[in-house]
Amino acid sequence: MLDWLIIGGGIHGTHLALVLTAAKAVPPERVRILDPHVTPLARWRQLTDNAGVRFLRSPMVHHLGLREFPIDRFVRTSEARPYRKFIPPYNRPALKLFNAHADRVIADNGLADLFVQGRAAGLARIDGGWRVTTEAGAVIDARRVLLAPGVSDQPRVPDWAAKLRAAGAAVQHVFDEDFDRHALPAWESLVVVGAGLSAVECALALAARGHQARARGESASGGVTILARHEVRVSQFDSDPGWVGPKYLDGFSRVTDYAERRRLIREARQAGSMPPNTARRLRRALREGRVGYRLGEAIDAKFRGNGMVLEFLDGSEIVCDRVVLATGSLERRPGGAWLDRAVEELSLPIAPCGFPVPSDTLEWAPGLHVTGALAELELGPAARNIVGARNAGERFVSV
Repeated sequence: MLDWLIIGGGIHGTHLALVLTAAKAVPPERVRILDPHVTPLARWRQLTDNAGVRFLRSPMVHHLGLREFPIDRFVRTSEARPYRKFIPPYNRPALKLFNAHADRVIADNGLADLFVQGRAAGLARIDGGWRVTTEAGAVIDARRVLLAPGVSDQPRVPDWAAKLRAAGAAVQHVFDEDFDRHALPAWESLVVVGAGLSAVECALALAARGHQARARGESASGGVTILARHEVRVSQFDSDPGWVGPKYLDGFSRVTDYAERRRLIREARQAGSMPPNTARRLRRALREGRVGYRLGEAIDAKFRGNGMVLEFLDGSEIVCDRVVLATGSLERRPGGAWLDRAVEELSLPIAPCGFPVPSDTLEWAPGLHVTGALAELELGPAARNIVGARNAGERFVSV
């Protein structure tokens, strides 16, 4: 029996594995990470690449490693020299720099050796711990289990887009497992739906691909239009930095009504916003005619042959031949059907919103722990972020 099984090998699962093996000195052979991919952060890399992310929204102090090896120490090495780029005023690192630092942390601590490829399919209590079964029928027993799923397995798809998909139209979400923006076939007119950082960066990257192809004299893709429900919203972070520490979290922890905690989380998140540097790039692209920006929300759509017609309340239309959704995830508990069954069968405590009600050490039930979105009713609106993984790690040191 393992001491710890971590379900999910993204930022949270990988960082918490480091906390357990390095900070808490749990023998590495007693810890495993169950993930559909064979390497750490595989899904993170896919999602950030598809979204065209150039710089993280998080500052440099939020990283995968422990305090003993921060990014500002890593940047002084020759290994980091090709990626040494930051965005002021908070030293937000380039994605390539963050990933290079993460690669070094993973290699130095043997975290890739902890990975077991597979998807969880069941959870049950056993004497002395927990039993996790996988879709392939494997059985893994552990004294403690940490649930660290991401939210990208439940993309938000508008009804009109779901209708187009069912009709066979070229509609994809940036969260789709098979989406690869580099492999998109040429288009005449492409619409990116969304108003936040991912939508805008993805649109700019797709528009740049067409521009570069034309500059090389190659057959190029056509225009790119961003379809957004509101004007550009600028915010340095996706929630106030006060939510990272005691400034707001102390008061949050004193709120005993979990419906009220959910309301505070919703209000704190800067949904559909982007940092100033991305807003500047967007405005420049708009001035130069490299992208379009259409305000509105489609109420219906039709698929006509190889093209689509998006219809709006005022009677106007957009005609396009490809749609990319960057509309985020549904606001529901991540994990999937197997976790839904476990909640019911094991009577795990949940709030009215369906999310876990864990202890201050992120324990949902004896020996069953949560992090990421599953821990946000305890860790607040930044729980899903990189700093959320670090805050979870600090709680785990006391377990």
